[in-house]
This record gives sequence, structure tokens and C-alpha cells, in this order.
Amino acid sequence: MQTSADATPTGNTYDKYASANPIERRMMSGFFTALDESLPSVAPASVLEVGAGEGEVAVRVRQRFPDASLRILDLPDDDLRSHWRQLDLAGTFGSVEDLPFPDQSFDLVLGIEMLEHVPDPTRALEELHRVCRGHAVFSVPREPIWRILNMGRGKYLRDLGNTPGHIQHWSSKRFADAVGERFHVDAVRTPLPWTMVAASATH
Repeated sequence: MQTSADATPTGNTYDKYASANPIERRMMSGFFTALDESLPSVAPASVLEVGAGEGEVAVRVRQRFPDASLRILDLPDDDLRSHWRQLDLAGTFGSVEDLPFPDQSFDLVLGIEMLEHVPDPTRALEELHRVCRGHAVFSVPREPIWRILNMGRGKYLRDLGNTPGHIQHWSSKRFADAVGERFHVDAVRTPLPWTMVAASATH
């Protein structure tokens, strides 16, 4: 894991996508089922994923919408650059609080497991709304369940179960309300232990 100039961690501190633990694999199955159900039924022409990390979600979305133009963005990290190249993903480095894209330039915007890392989530959601002209899907860890489960597996006990780099904490209602300040909330799903919000832009 690297750290950007503003001390925001980049990269995964724990690779939940590749876990061999059967309980974690079952939870990730529920997560991806919720993601598949949250994606729009009509294929978008253009997709942006912000906070794309190692690209697992982007690859899944590309399989779902193979004809869409897909862009991903994350904080500067040389390891990510190399990994994206291996996956043939078109990546850009930058901040969600100041996206380098024109207004209403994407039919689908994704912020999956990203907003909990952002110093100013209100500004981030404003920017995500600005570049979105259609649908959006956002997910964050659900508190306090996330911390309880971390402590149950003996992780991050000194921080009361808080994963390193998680600086924002939401219940499902609070997160849906936060998204609803900028977007129209279409559906809220709660695959344990996350909150996932499907929304649409209003301009």
C-alpha cells in the first residue's frame, strides 16, 4: 500500500476479493450479487469507476457491458499502473474531489468501496454527480457491523475494528441519505457487511 501526498492510503490493505476463507468468499458472493442487481438494465455507452483499485470490479463490469467505453481512476500508485496495463484497463490517476472529466460525460458512474477513504465525501459526491448523466452505484462498509466482524476475526483490535484508511463511517440510512443529497436514490441493498446504493443523476 502507498500513500498519496494528502496521506490518503492507496491500494488494498487486505485483498478481500481473493480471500480463500469460505465465510469471506460467501460474503463476497453476496456483494457481487448485489452489484449485479444494482447495475442498470440498459447497457451504458460509457462507464467511469472511481477508486478502482486493482480493477476487479472494472473487469466484472466490462464483462457485463462489453461494448461500453470504460475508464477507471484512482490515486497515483505505480503498482496500480502496472496492474491496469496487464488487465488492459484504461486508467487515469487523480482525485475524486476534482475529477478530470467534463460535465455529464458518463452514462454509469461507480464508486465501489471508495468513499470511506475520502476526506470530503460531500465534495466527492458533487463531482461524481457532475460527471454522471445517467446511473450510479456506490458502496461502503456498513457500520458498526463492519468493525464488529473485523474484531470477531481478531483484526485491528487497537482501532476497535476499524480498517486502516477508513476515515468515514456510515450506517445504511446515513449513507443513503448522503447519496440522496446529490442523486435520486433508486435502491438500497445491504449485502453483509456493506451498504450499496443504486442511484440516478438529476440535472
